Amino acid sequence: MASWVLSECGLRPLPKICHPTRAGLTSIATIPAKIKLSPASTDLKRPSFGCCSRERKWEVKVSTPLRVASVDEEESENVRINGVSDGCKFDPGAPPAFKLADIRAAIPKHCWVKDPWKSMSYVVRDVAIVFGLAAAAAYFNNWVVWPFYWFAQGTMFWALFVLGHDCGHGSFSNNHKLNSVVGHFLHSSILVPYHGWRISHRTHHRNHGHVENDESWHPLSERVYKNLDAGTKTLRFTLPLPLLAYPIYLWARSPGKSGSHFNPESNLFIPSERRDIITSTVCWSAMAALLVGLCFVMGPIQLLKLYGVPYMIFVMWLDLVTYLHHHGHDDKLPWYRGKEWSYVRGGLTTLDRDYGWINNIHHDIGTHVIHHLFPQIPHYHLIEAFQTEAAKPVLGEYYREPKKSGPLPLHLLGILMKSMKHDHYVSDAGDVVYYQTDPDLFGNEAAKMTG
Repeated sequence: MASWVLSECGLRPLPKICHPTRAGLTSIATIPAKIKLSPASTDLKRPSFGCCSRERKWEVKVSTPLRVASVDEEESENVRINGVSDGCKFDPGAPPAFKLADIRAAIPKHCWVKDPWKSMSYVVRDVAIVFGLAAAAAYFNNWVVWPFYWFAQGTMFWALFVLGHDCGHGSFSNNHKLNSVVGHFLHSSILVPYHGWRISHRTHHRNHGHVENDESWHPLSERVYKNLDAGTKTLRFTLPLPLLAYPIYLWARSPGKSGSHFNPESNLFIPSERRDIITSTVCWSAMAALLVGLCFVMGPIQLLKLYGVPYMIFVMWLDLVTYLHHHGHDDKLPWYRGKEWSYVRGGLTTLDRDYGWINNIHHDIGTHVIHHLFPQIPHYHLIEAFQTEAAKPVLGEYYREPKKSGPLPLHLLGILMKSMKHDHYVSDAGDVVYYQTDPDLFGNEAAKMTG
């Protein structure tokens, strides 16, 4: 493309023209050629290249286009991808210039080191707090204390889950047996089948950001969404019901997918993993039997207060955190299919979140982008691995700063409600797609807010 303008004063550079990125585009808006003849002459003569000639007989300005724009293209100044405007601004769906190796190289080497003693110290700390809270609540046993206990204990159950999650990733230690033993102890105590969830969560990380292949809170395609009955849509998008989805997911997975985390024959697993699934299901069953026994010892009401309600708070924490790490940003974020998906591009659609006082309690899981790209990094190195001097500068605009939280992350509830009203399904077609809104689900209000 011509990059200089011929004028009466000689040659000068053209202004920079910004072209849309290629991701998901079916057409490119172009700048048509501009030729201007002065009224002083319609008879073109040989041009003079002298600077600032006083004879002003003609001038010509040329910008050669890639191709002639169609009428339809001229009517629309901005290219749109599934309803999302694209122009000269940053496109989160465009392939990044950096590679995974570039991000890895920016992380200090000691951030990859796993210290099993340090990891175990967090387990001892959290388990001690869990038993201490239960003992204190049972001792006082009054309705002023119980609500505080439920929130605190449910949050600690969630912290236990995160440590077991690290065991599943292998970031707890380099010892596979230690990871398995600790993971089973932690996850079985909160009714999570360790190996079943570990394997499905591995699938989530390996396919993050992929419409069909992702495993955790992946978007529904338009076809699947429109085939859901009204009750299922309500369960998925009407709060607080989505925050209670995790036990259902363990037994039956997400809409559009089949299988169970407890069934060794499930299509979630390959034949060599069936023994692991049986082991985890047996451990889960042992914990369920223990709870039944405690029900006879202390009574169902006391067990509900000590364990049942905190368990539900834990489930709500899990669903809230896992959902908001992949949804709810003010700018629509892409989901991928086919050749447009890559491990890096999918991982860059994840979001960090600030949880205030809870950050340390749940082991900095809010530093989620770097965790998704490199799940082998121990939780106690995540912040350092992503600090200003390390991986963060490499990501540039692909990283979205989380909104700062107060002591408690109450602001996340508003983000969750907004996302539930707007993020319903993605198009059946296209390799770079964005969430769309069903205007009939909650009436016209959500559609107006989206528009």
